[in-house]
Amino acid sequence: MKRNIYLRTIPIPDALALVKGALERENLVGVESVPVEEALGRITARPVMARLSSPTYHCAAMDGIAVKAESTYAAREGNPVTLMPETDFGMVNTGQPLPKGMDAVVMIEHVVFGEDGSASLESSVAPWTHVRRIGEDIVATELVLPRRRKLTAYDLGALLSCGVWEVEVYERVRMAVIPTGDEVLDYTTHPEPGPGQVVESNSVMLCALAQGWGLDARRYPPVPDNMESLSRAVEEALNSKAHIVAILAGSSAGSKDFTRAVMERFGEVVVHGIQAMPGKPSLLGVAQGKLLVGAPGYPVSAVVCFEELLAPLAAWLTRCEPAKRQTVMVTLAKDAPSRPGLTEFLRLAVGRVGTGYTALPLSRGAGLITTLTKAQAVARIAPDKEGIARGEVVEAELLVSPEDLERTMVVVGSHDITLDLLADELMRLDPPLRLASSHVGSLGGLTALGQGAALMAGTHLLDTATGDFNFSFLEKHLPGRKLAVINLAIRHQGFIVPPGNPKAIQDVNSLSRPDVVFVNRQRGAGTRILLDYHLSLAGIDPSYVHGYTQEEMTHMGVAANVQNGGADCGLGVYAAAAALKLDFVPLARERYDLVMEESSLEEPRVKALLQVIASDAFKAKVEAMGGYETAWTGLRMQPGMGLPPANVDVAG
Repeated sequence: MKRNIYLRTIPIPDALALVKGALERENLVGVESVPVEEALGRITARPVMARLSSPTYHCAAMDGIAVKAESTYAAREGNPVTLMPETDFGMVNTGQPLPKGMDAVVMIEHVVFGEDGSASLESSVAPWTHVRRIGEDIVATELVLPRRRKLTAYDLGALLSCGVWEVEVYERVRMAVIPTGDEVLDYTTHPEPGPGQVVESNSVMLCALAQGWGLDARRYPPVPDNMESLSRAVEEALNSKAHIVAILAGSSAGSKDFTRAVMERFGEVVVHGIQAMPGKPSLLGVAQGKLLVGAPGYPVSAVVCFEELLAPLAAWLTRCEPAKRQTVMVTLAKDAPSRPGLTEFLRLAVGRVGTGYTALPLSRGAGLITTLTKAQAVARIAPDKEGIARGEVVEAELLVSPEDLERTMVVVGSHDITLDLLADELMRLDPPLRLASSHVGSLGGLTALGQGAALMAGTHLLDTATGDFNFSFLEKHLPGRKLAVINLAIRHQGFIVPPGNPKAIQDVNSLSRPDVVFVNRQRGAGTRILLDYHLSLAGIDPSYVHGYTQEEMTHMGVAANVQNGGADCGLGVYAAAAALKLDFVPLARERYDLVMEESSLEEPRVKALLQVIASDAFKAKVEAMGGYETAWTGLRMQPGMGLPPANVDVAG
């Protein structure tokens, strides 16, 4: 099949303008009358006029007695006016109609009743005191709500109170969502994917997004990558009541990307390619007067397509304003280079550090769905910029409440699996605390801490001259700072190998063999420093290690490479090997510490974190993972402490 090469991408605002010009909104989305009690969130299509006044009668606004105001004018302190029941006053409760001829209410606590039922007043009242008059709130025939009003719970109450039982609103925008791909499996069958297969999930995620915007989104079963199957599904959707037909995947330039061809079979392609990353291959078109959307297959790209294109178009179709996210200024904790010419949507984990907010750029692959679950904000890198530098302050759109940022602690540094366990334990607190971590290596963590871009740094740097951990590096990289070093765990590092250790990895000397492929950690990682130390002791030049330059950012990344055959071994913690049912060859014990400013020890968030770390429950869970010791967990470290005596075997 001919490839769809899209050479002319356009800015997002231009894409939206083109599509709006190609759609006939008045014909596409009609008006319907719905019961008021079912109209929450709908958009009024006409002005709404009151049928009844509210209130519909003069009524008491207080419990007391209803009187003629002029009958109280002579009342003075010490010289009361006495009124007789039925002729001069009537008893009323809040909301009751005023008796005929009465025009004021005296509060019950200002009345002295006699044994004969009379009422004595020592102060006068003006006409209409404590009275809700007819039409005080709403007068029949007047405007209650304007057109293009998104109806709230309060609006529904107001409409019913003035006798409006049904309201004319724009139709709820309906959307058909069609996932495509030979490799995708329908999640409703609870499949077990084989090589080259994935569970289809984008349709559910995107339908949920659309439903959050008030759309009625319906998912179709996945359609294979062939022209006729996709054409049949699109034709069915176009002939349904849907206003929008969204095709998921197949919008790019691959030989099996049929979305554009199918859109052109039924209508017109208006936009193919936007100046955005991710989301560049997005398609927009019109067929049978309806909006066609071709979303890229990668989940992050698909979300950008929906949030930046579909959401504003759907809002325009229903005559409401697109929702705007709250923004906050954040300081980037590490560089985020970008490609000029495209607006990049950079997802961020954000937390308060000191008096400001620090943002950790998350992984930027368009297929990494976890960046969507971990992100608390998103920043836009303008097309005329080559990225955002570490330490630069930028505006970010919040994906969570501002209060969530106040409960988030930013940890930058070396990766350790206990951080994930700690994050889960912190979320159990009431109120919960969130741990946002970025894995840039131990030295990167110290740099971030020094620049005020992290609340804590995770580090396990061995001083090969003394056998101590971290303190000599603090003196070198953060001189003169008052720092607190808290131990998180003693952990076992070693070689992660496939089950049965087929290459018979014994020690660091095995890495120099030509038949052994190694996977390394990134520069600045404490694990890499540990490896280099042992290579030096063995007299092995790193250039003789096949795979020395193949880098992963986490212990689990190393373990995954070994599991899938990308490497014969890698250096990491025992817990990573155990998690993926791999074997482990011990190399060394080391101390993993959290480093923070001493002043932060007084922060309530940090106090709560340290209390969790020191708890017996947390220590038990750490040790249950295997390869960890907790003799010093939660204790403040001092220079020269090194390591405690070993008290468990490698498997914990």
